[in-house]
Amino acid sequence: MISFGPTEEQDMVREAMRDFAEQAVRPIARDCDEASEIPADFLQSVWDLGLTSTQIPESYGGGGEERSAVTNAMVLEELAVGDATLAAAATAPSGFANAILDHGSEEQKKALLPLFCTEKFHAASLAIIEPGPIFDASRPRTVAEPKDDAFVLSGAKTLVPLGDQASHFLVTARNGEALDAFVVPRDAAGLTISEPELNLGLKGLTTVGLELERVELPHDARLGGDAGSDVGRILDASRIALSALMLGVSRAVLEYCVPYAKDRVAFDEPIAKKQAIAFRLSDMHIEQQAMRLMVWKAASHLEKGQEILRAAHLTRSYCAEKSLWVTDNGIQTLGGHGFIREHPVEMWFRNARTLGVLEGVTAV
Repeated sequence: MISFGPTEEQDMVREAMRDFAEQAVRPIARDCDEASEIPADFLQSVWDLGLTSTQIPESYGGGGEERSAVTNAMVLEELAVGDATLAAAATAPSGFANAILDHGSEEQKKALLPLFCTEKFHAASLAIIEPGPIFDASRPRTVAEPKDDAFVLSGAKTLVPLGDQASHFLVTARNGEALDAFVVPRDAAGLTISEPELNLGLKGLTTVGLELERVELPHDARLGGDAGSDVGRILDASRIALSALMLGVSRAVLEYCVPYAKDRVAFDEPIAKKQAIAFRLSDMHIEQQAMRLMVWKAASHLEKGQEILRAAHLTRSYCAEKSLWVTDNGIQTLGGHGFIREHPVEMWFRNARTLGVLEGVTAV
């Protein structure tokens, strides 16, 4: 029999993350949005959960637990139900560490992975997105020019998470006709890190821009060394992670709007009894379920090592469109209350809008 349900272990992980989101994430989400910063003690509390270190092999100092893309998607959803901004911040180091673990050379793994197995929170970030109205992550404008036994990187990146404190950046760039990634240390000559960016949503998550002005890197800074790496698969994993965050935002909106509609009385009856509201909530539920099935399916392909380019593109495109639709309808359900800070729906709408445009074009 085919089962679309999680395993017993996945249920336990989801429950643990749900409790953490309720107790540690949701209560501080609004304050982080208003202050445009995330407390260091929150990042440390997430680090103590071992979301990154436990999935790194023991030979590099980690816990050695088996990594599951499907389970990680579930974790992202649960954290994003609490708040997508804090979820993105909490898991940003994992994006870098997983790329090194899956695609790095042995020397790169030995040098970098132990950084994520310490007791203190450590930040490192993917630098994929580039400024401009039209952007395709698979065709970056940043270029890497071979020079003797080195590479010279030139270009710009934006929306780099935790860039104010990251020790390393994994920068994607064109190397001739190939797509490569390079480990760029924070103190690299020619690298300029901007002041924190001002964004519509995800305001608590500090993002920066990078300017790479002929940044010269040793040959072994290329991810995977001489063999290179499958950067496309790193991008696809990132798309699945973004989709899981957008799913979590959508679920948060629905779980907030249903009880609100039952309690909110207009013309002597709860607005949930109005067909326009009831049908809207029903459609929001349907879209949320569709997003989840797409995220789980794409994550399953990733976990099994199958081709995921099309699945990842479609999932991100669908979740970007529908999470914005769900959050917009959440505002409509609350009416005038949807626009005021007393309720979190306007914040979730801004977060969904920002998550949906992080990678530019959505067409396959």
